[in-house]
Parts: sequence; structure tokens; C-alpha cells
Amino acid sequence: MKTIQLAPRITTGSAGTGKPPALVLRGVSVRLGGPAILHDISFDIRERRIGIVGRNGSGKTTLARVIAGLLAPDGGTAEIDGTDMAKDRKAALRTVGILFQNPDHQIIFPTVEEEISFGLVQMGRKRDAAAQETREILQRFGKSHWAGAANHALSQGQKQLVCLMAVLAMRPAVIVLDEPYSGLDIPTRLQLMRFVDEVEASVIQITHDPDSVRHFERVIWVDRGRIREDGEAAGVLAEFEGQMRNWGEQDDLSDLSG
Repeated sequence: MKTIQLAPRITTGSAGTGKPPALVLRGVSVRLGGPAILHDISFDIRERRIGIVGRNGSGKTTLARVIAGLLAPDGGTAEIDGTDMAKDRKAALRTVGILFQNPDHQIIFPTVEEEISFGLVQMGRKRDAAAQETREILQRFGKSHWAGAANHALSQGQKQLVCLMAVLAMRPAVIVLDEPYSGLDIPTRLQLMRFVDEVEASVIQITHDPDSVRHFERVIWVDRGRIREDGEAAGVLAEFEGQMRNWGEQDDLSDLSG
């Protein structure tokens, strides 16, 4: 398959430069009305492929929502090329696409073509233009025959691909993937990973699976709402996997003693 040419259409500082957009978080904290979920998160990301790893409950999904502008932090800022995603929803809509773990929580229309066209119309496309762009994205993925298919009749992997196409049709500069392959069978997971690897947009993948981000340029390990490690994938993942083994052994000993 050829590279999926979906160059970003954004009006921020990186437009037309060929450089990845700059994602900068400064002192981000989130409480959601209770104890802090994220504590003073700060980083400056300019790589194309970034993994964010951590155990369940570490704050990864909350961080994904902050990056996408879906959740305003209680403290600090999250900006892409100098634009605050939480304060400028129009900029967030055209700059960041997010793919959640469960496509059933994301799909809202009965057919594939309606689902893909919706985001384009929200961005201001005329319906005829949105329909044409929908046909184009389906053709690029070799799924033109899916246009009138009922979403409820698709498998989970197929639904996830519909969500991915809907995101890519909007040509975001940044794509946030929140555990997108969880629960999928191995062939479907590998197919979706290949599609994502061939996309030109910057990709930030939230995961607890080190193997899915081992080839990424940078990995950030989030633990209990704080950044524990940040650097090249090999080094950070070695530390993360070592700690996972230690915690697993401690849980085993706890079970035996109980």
C-alpha cells in the first residue's frame, strides 16, 4: 500500500513548513471535582510518532482528552503551535483527531458514509463537497463498497477503521489514539497499525502495550498522573517493562500470602 497522503490543513505556525506541529503542555493538572488525576504535566513534543504508556488508571485517557481539547485542565495549558486547544474549539476540531478505544462510543450515524461526512460538514464543508471527500477517503482505503453499509453490522475492527477514516478525512495535524487496538484480533490489529504507520500526520498513541509503540521516536511514561520517564522508546520502555514485572511479582506474592 502507498503512503496515505493526508497532509495537514491547519492555519497554525507549522502550516506549509513540512515540520511536525509543536505540542506543548505546561503545568497541566486535572481534578474533575475530586483528587488530582494529572499533576503538573509538562512536555514539548515535536516528533512525528509519540507513545504515552502507563498502567490502567494512570491518567493516560485524561491526558489524551486534554491534548485533543476535549477537557480543559484545572491548571496549566495545552497548546498546538501556540493555540490553546481547550479555548479554541474550532482550531481543535481541524487540528486534532482522536480515536477512542471503543468505536461504539464514537460512531453516531447509521451508515459509514454518514459517519465520515459528519465531521467534514462540522468543519464547514458543503454537503456535496463532504460527500465527495468521503468517497475519496473510502477509495484510498479500498473500502468504496462500504459507503452505504450499516455501522451496527460491522465487526469491532471494521468499526474502528470507519472511525479512523472519519478522523483522517478531516486532515488533522495531530491524531491521538487512545488504546485503539485493545480487544481486536491480531490480524485486524496489525492491519490498523499499518494504516496508522503510513499516515503523514503526527501520531500520539496512548497505550499500556509497549510492543505497539516500540518503533516510535519518543515515549512518555505516565504513572499516577505524573511523568515518570520521557525519552527514546528503547530506554523508557525497558524501564517501564521492568517495573511492570516487579509489580506483577509483588501482586503474585500478595496473592500467595493472602
